[in-house]
Order: sequence, then C-alpha cells, then structure tokens
Amino acid sequence: MSMTELLTLNNSESSSTMVGTFPLLEVQPTRGLVDEKIQVVVRNLPPALSVTLHSLHCSEDKDFWEAFGHYISDGQGTVTVAKDASLGGTYEGTEPMGLLWSMQPVPGSRTGLRIRKMDVLTPSVVHISVYSGHMTEGFSKQSPLATVVTERWYMAPGVCRIDIREHGVRGTLFLPPGPGPFPGVLDMWGGGGGLVEYRASLLASHGFVSMALEYLSHDKNRTSDIDLKTYFEKAFRIVQEHPLVMKDRVALFGLSFGVSVTLTLAAYSKVISPRCCVCISGSHVHPVNKSIHKVFTKINEDGYKTQFDEEGRVVWRDIILPIPTDPGEKVDIGRIKCPLLLVVGEDDQNWATVESAEDMAQMMRAAGNENLLTILKYPDAGHLIEPPYTPHFRASNFIVPQTRQKVIMLWGGYPKPHAVAQEDSWEKSLGFLRQHLYPSHDSGPKAKL
Repeated sequence: MSMTELLTLNNSESSSTMVGTFPLLEVQPTRGLVDEKIQVVVRNLPPALSVTLHSLHCSEDKDFWEAFGHYISDGQGTVTVAKDASLGGTYEGTEPMGLLWSMQPVPGSRTGLRIRKMDVLTPSVVHISVYSGHMTEGFSKQSPLATVVTERWYMAPGVCRIDIREHGVRGTLFLPPGPGPFPGVLDMWGGGGGLVEYRASLLASHGFVSMALEYLSHDKNRTSDIDLKTYFEKAFRIVQEHPLVMKDRVALFGLSFGVSVTLTLAAYSKVISPRCCVCISGSHVHPVNKSIHKVFTKINEDGYKTQFDEEGRVVWRDIILPIPTDPGEKVDIGRIKCPLLLVVGEDDQNWATVESAEDMAQMMRAAGNENLLTILKYPDAGHLIEPPYTPHFRASNFIVPQTRQKVIMLWGGYPKPHAVAQEDSWEKSLGFLRQHLYPSHDSGPKAKL
C-alpha cells in the first residue's frame, strides 16, 4: 500500500463528526533539522474530546514506522503536546518529541528493522495526524481530522557535500555554509561498515567541517589492507588541510568500533594530534598495533564467549570480558593528551562499555591525565546512541564482519531512557566540541532550517 493510500483524507466526513468545527493541527517547524524540537498543537476541538495524535514515516527501505499518543482536549478544545500528557500509546506522559523517538514498525512489518538515513540530500518525511478517539491500530483505515507533513533534515541549507577519493581514502566531506574557517571533525562509525554520512552532515549543520569515513568495506581485500593508524592519519590530514579548516582544531568522533580507532590514534599516532575526542559506546580493548583484519580475527576467535538471550538474539558484550591486563590487548589510555568524552549506555548488550569506561578511568588516573576525561553514563540506555529523536532499537538485523553472517543483534536499552540519553549526550557532545574546538566557547554557529 502506498503512502498516498495510507493517508487518504476525507475532510467532509471528518468535519461532520466535529459538529461543524474544523480542527486545526499546527506543527512547527514543518521543515527542520533532525535535532530540532517540534511543537504540535491541535485547536478547535470540542472540550474534553479524546483524540489520538499519530506519526507515520516511510523509511528508505519502504518500511512504515509509526508512533501515537492518547490525549484529551482541554476546556478550550486544545491539545498541546509539549504541555499535555499522553494517557497511552507508544509513549506516555508529557513528551514533546514522543511522536518521533517512540516510533515502531507498523504491525505486520519485517523483523529486525532499523531506521538509518543513507541519502542525506533528501529529508525524512513524517506525516503527523490527529484522529478522533483513542486508537491503537487501524490508522490507515480511518480518516484523520487533520494531517500535516513535516520534513526532518540532517543537512542545513548551504551545507556542501563532497565525495572524497584521495590517497586511497574513501569518505564524504561536509562543509558548513559561510566563509570559515571552521573546526574539523573526522567521524567514524562501527562494525556495520560502509559509508554512513548522516551524523557528519548534522555536525556540518552545526558549524564543523566533518568527514564521514569509510574504513570497513564489503571488499575484504580492501579492509585487510587498512591498519589502525596510517589510513586514518591520511583521512585526518584531508580534513586538517582543507582550506576552510582551522588546522590545530580537528577532533575525532567515533561510535562502537570507531571508538577503538579514535583511541588508538589519540594514544599512538606520531603524525596527528586531535584537539579532542568524542567516543560513544566503545572500548579500548583490542590488539594494539594490528591491522583491522587482525583485530576482527581476534574478535572472531573470542566468539565462543557470545551469549544469546531468550529470543535467540546475539549478545556480544562478554567477548572482551574480563577486561585484559595484558598491555598488548588494550590501548594505553594513559598516553592520551587531549580532552576525551566517553558516552556510555549502562544497558549496552553489544559491548562491555561500562567496564571499559571504568578501566579507562583507572588507567588515566594512574597516568595523571584523568583531568582530561569526562564520562556520561545513562541508565537503561543501549549501544546505538544516535542523534536525538532517532527511534530506539533494542535489537536489529546485523551482518557480522568477516563472516558476513546475518544475525539479530541485541543492542540493549529501553525507549524512554534511551531517548533521554540520545538528546542529552548529543547536546553535551556539541558543547564539548565547541568548548575545545572554537577559539571562543560561544562563537560556534547554531544552524536551523
């Protein structure tokens, strides 16, 4: 069924149920960055009317996602999502952004789904509708009282996207609008591999020249040739030497296995010096001074520690436990000389990030550089801590590196606390980058659509 069919409106029928009134649904902004909050207000309702607010999104994989909340209009016939509590649905309580972060695949969808924006040149389109009554299903079979179409963008107007194919390095560079110069960020995702651009484009929308780097390819020959320093040093230099970049103000930003790369560079590189590092859901535990191929070979050798939950989903966190004492099996964090921000979900089921953070703190304390470390811990948050309002995925499909086996990976976390972690950690990560990369703490631009 097409989106048009799902969203067919019958305004005459809807209006007649409202006894001559015309409900007005306001969503502001209708076009904004994905980390901007929206204001949703319904007016012109009868007082004390039960209504359902519903959001619907069709992903790039053509899967439908939805969220909904149950409300009762006030004495003036108004529902204000930022102030009024949802009485039920995919979220409860006063949740201004619940219609986005609580999205779930519609009933009957394929299993193991995850939303990831691969084409950042187009928006994520979300239809927000209001229905009479408290509904929990069958939205496509009912006519809404009103619908507003919204666009959520990772790229602000004026951000420039450039394909990078230099010195064997593959990536995408995003330039903020304006004359610059700007700080730079090298952005690295994790073991899922491929070229993932959406966080880098959002960073550029906030005033950082940012490069999304591909380093895990489906081409095994290419991946096996990449060590844990040289390739990334070249990528760092591409960012650093761009004419719009302040050369002494370039950061590393890593998630999951990208954290392993980030920490390795910060501790051991003799040719680059990151100004600061942001590390989300990662660890310092991996063979030191080895190629990526050998690191993943070691992970596969320890695969016998893999656990499975009651639904047969893969739990990897025990693979690196107990945290090793052998210096050859973990990055010497005591060597790091730049500010380091660690973001940790305390229900991370994919990697032992809590134990890793504790060990890193001990190592830095012993080395006398603990003053450089900031740790953000989030109870009941999982592994995939993404930009704000991204729906939570406790588990999803995953292709295991090297073996190419398809599994359901358990990431951990629960929707509401995970949403809190994403919103808070993103705001604090941007603040951390501005603090250490901009000459003046408050000089960083804040882009909006």
